Amino acid sequence: MAALLILALAYWWLDNGPHELFGTAMFGLLGWHLTMNRRWFLKLRNGRYNARRWLILVTHVWLGITMTVLIVTSVLISRSVLSFAQFSNDVTIIELHWFSAYWVAIIVAVHAGTHWTRVMTVAGAVFRLSPSRTRSGVLRLAALLLLGLGAWSFTVLGVSTKLMFGYSLEFWDFTSGVSPFFAYWATVMAGVAVLSHYAMICLRLLNKTGICKTEDQT
Repeated sequence: MAALLILALAYWWLDNGPHELFGTAMFGLLGWHLTMNRRWFLKLRNGRYNARRWLILVTHVWLGITMTVLIVTSVLISRSVLSFAQFSNDVTIIELHWFSAYWVAIIVAVHAGTHWTRVMTVAGAVFRLSPSRTRSGVLRLAALLLLGLGAWSFTVLGVSTKLMFGYSLEFWDFTSGVSPFFAYWATVMAGVAVLSHYAMICLRLLNKTGICKTEDQT
């Protein structure tokens, strides 16, 4: 889904038709993902909420809101998939569409980071990688590298400006290169995912420390 999202962001390279097709495929995968993980929603009322669980919940709500805005604006401004409708061509709605798309990219990365342990477990099973200190060390080094590259790519792409709601003429010049655009966005999302993952680890440690202190006082 992240790959389809990055492809959809390359609007000025793809043009409108492929952009909408990739977006439609992404929304289809989103529906499948929600269906496969529907039990998570049923467990929201169960158990105790600590800082980590609250952050995960806020991330999901935030992602749900931005994704809803993205879907609604996609329908309203569609000129290919829903060309028969042509609901709106308002500049404000188009800008809101871009604004929500950039936020979805960031929040999807945060979401991936909150489940990074599961992602690595699946990757290890697929590539048949056995746990070891060497592998852990290499992965930590790669994480630091991705964090640094992500921060640099964040600046190169001017993502902070894109996350502000307002009309912007800053778009990637695809005549100067195509692959760097995808590489920069991939490292931005990877860096955010790494940051999110380690934030979850810190919250887990703080939660354990708080529990230990409570037990010592009783």
